[in-house]
Amino acid sequence: MTTLAPPLSPAPAGHALRRAAPALLVYAGVRALGLAVLAVWGAAAGKSPHTLLAARWDSLWYTRVAEHGYGWQVRLPDGSVHSNLAFFPLLPWLERLVSAVSPLSYADAGLVVSWLASLFAAAGIFAVADHLYGRRAGVCAVALWAVLPVGIVQSMAYSESLFTAVAAWSLYAVLRERWVLAGVLASCAGLTRPVGAAVVAAVWVAAAVQVYREGRVHREGRADRRMLLGVALAPLGAAGYVLWVGHRTGGGLFGYLDVQAGWGNGFDFGYAFARFIGEKFTSVPGALAGIGLVVGVALVVRLYVVGVRQGQPLPLLVYTGIVVALALCAAGYFGSKPRLLMPAFPLLLPLAVALARLRTSRSALVLGGVAVVGAVYGAFWLHGSGPP
Repeated sequence: MTTLAPPLSPAPAGHALRRAAPALLVYAGVRALGLAVLAVWGAAAGKSPHTLLAARWDSLWYTRVAEHGYGWQVRLPDGSVHSNLAFFPLLPWLERLVSAVSPLSYADAGLVVSWLASLFAAAGIFAVADHLYGRRAGVCAVALWAVLPVGIVQSMAYSESLFTAVAAWSLYAVLRERWVLAGVLASCAGLTRPVGAAVVAAVWVAAAVQVYREGRVHREGRADRRMLLGVALAPLGAAGYVLWVGHRTGGGLFGYLDVQAGWGNGFDFGYAFARFIGEKFTSVPGALAGIGLVVGVALVVRLYVVGVRQGQPLPLLVYTGIVVALALCAAGYFGSKPRLLMPAFPLLLPLAVALARLRTSRSALVLGGVAVVGAVYGAFWLHGSGPP
């Protein structure tokens, strides 16, 4: 299995930007295609693309947190309570900041944050893939992340792009042994989504393995302190918010779990999801959807196994494993599972390596075709009745 690479001297910012430029241009082009198809579809359907991207479903909850703070909730007819305490604060904090320094509304500020974050996420994915497998694989990894069928979420005022950005750069910092930066970014990930625990775990495991394999006694004491500081910083974001929610709700350490339970969310080791898939096979049309879900889950598991055999560094495997486990083994709204898997970008690295071995024209043809299909599917998805 690949171990952590030795720390390298930081490359000049200009050189790093030039190296990543092709990946960022590809990413921007794919996302522009997705937005163009959404605009055309919206014009035909009489729906506003702006509303679909900035003012529906979870984006409304983030906007309300940015505008009014926490404490707002909805009680449903069945007695369950949907509280905005379920939404972590980094995205609404940034929405509030952007709105305060610009004429933008909170909703439009959310779009700006998401679009900028998606570029930083693409750059982080490129940095990780380039560091491990080379520049061509880095470009292909970014392209694959962009053309995901649910890639339109990257352009919504949701937290997936922001989370992927801080997670990817934290993992890259771990691979470069920049422990303090890795810890700070892991803490930011913990302030963005509950799955920020995956980034924290990656930092902790990487540090533990490094100590075990190499022995930090042979390094300067200053290096030891940097590692310990990064390890200590990593969980502060998630722990701070969860403890605050527990104090505010009176639920103590389990207060945030109670909030999530009000939304019907909880970790049940995949029982509810398996039952949901099983129920699809009670009818012929449903059986086709059920087969598609089984194939999708099998593909995710297969890509993870290939990543293990490929020798991906342990921090990436730990991060990806936790993201996948939380996405597939939690109860809740099952239509959201594809976007919950979106931050698990290391799953795409085996495909990126394979594409990088093809001639540029052939890989471009493959990615271009998938990009068109993904753009159409994304427009169809957002024009549905349920949230993504």
